[in-house]
Amino acid sequence: MFNNRWSMARVSLTSLCIAAAVLFSAGCASARQDASAPAPAPAPASAAATTTSTAALDYRLGVADKVRLTVFNEPTLSGEFSVNADGSIALPLIGNVVAAGMSSTQLQKTVEEKLSDGYLRDPKVTVEVLTFRPFYILGEVNKPGEYPYSTGLTVLKAVAIAEGYTYRADQKWIYLKHSGDDRETRMPISGNIFVQPGDTVRVGERFF
Repeated sequence: MFNNRWSMARVSLTSLCIAAAVLFSAGCASARQDASAPAPAPAPASAAATTTSTAALDYRLGVADKVRLTVFNEPTLSGEFSVNADGSIALPLIGNVVAAGMSSTQLQKTVEEKLSDGYLRDPKVTVEVLTFRPFYILGEVNKPGEYPYSTGLTVLKAVAIAEGYTYRADQKWIYLKHSGDDRETRMPISGNIFVQPGDTVRVGERFF
């Protein structure tokens, strides 16, 4: 009987050892699989960032904008330049270049073409907008006038910059005239209406 009990104990111990080995092997395989799995893909850029980038690329230069123009390896041709009243910028070597109505990319290509025409071989130019022309806010605000433009400016922010509405202000409608337009557009006030450099915002008077 003692031998039978000893045999049963040995069988149980052997079974336990086998089960432990199987579990250990499964755990190792799972760890290897997790380690070899590809890392999760990064989250896509937000739509807002994309919209901002696109707006920056599409921005058209105008009078009083200031740009930094850099010609690679040519410090004497590089510098900061303002768009003059006639819409041009005065550059070393090549003189006046029309900038108003152009994007920074278009201006870059124009300057490269002019420099390559008998001045430099394969010039590389970059253009960065440093400061934008101001915007204007008129009508029923506490401090109407001219203010510096900042990226992402909305009509509500413009009103806040002008220290808010007067008690006579119509707070439901706004009048917006873009730079270069002949007429202003009446539209319901919303936080989604953006102001561009050179724009004029007007707050009307409400009727009691």
